[in-house]
Amino acid sequence: VQLVESGGGLVQAGGSLRLSCAASGAPLSGYTMGWFRQAPGKEREFVSAMRWSGGSLLYADSVKGRFTLSRDNVKRMVYLQMNSLKPEDTAVYYCAADPTQYFSGTYSSRPTIYDYWGQGTQVTVSS
Repeated sequence: VQLVESGGGLVQAGGSLRLSCAASGAPLSGYTMGWFRQAPGKEREFVSAMRWSGGSLLYADSVKGRFTLSRDNVKRMVYLQMNSLKPEDTAVYYCAADPTQYFSGTYSSRPTIYDYWGQGTQVTVSS
């Protein structure tokens, strides 16, 4: 599976961005798709995850109510709509895919379980 993120940029606090993740390669049924972020000097942090088959969504508490994860099965795209952005959301955002067909809040928020990663896209929120 190959993942390519896009949509990052510079935005003022309170603004919005939509990140996209294009997935190619193997069929994604059973996969978990996740978004993580990493700020300079910090560990990679869970943002959101979903089953490609639908029905389950996870959000980090820090983004709940502001970010929305969605997918387009036909286009094989995953989207992260980010609203009410804050300076602390500044980071490189990564799309990731886990093929293990297991999904839970504890398991699917760990970056170590994801086998496939995109190159990342920079999001900068100015105050």
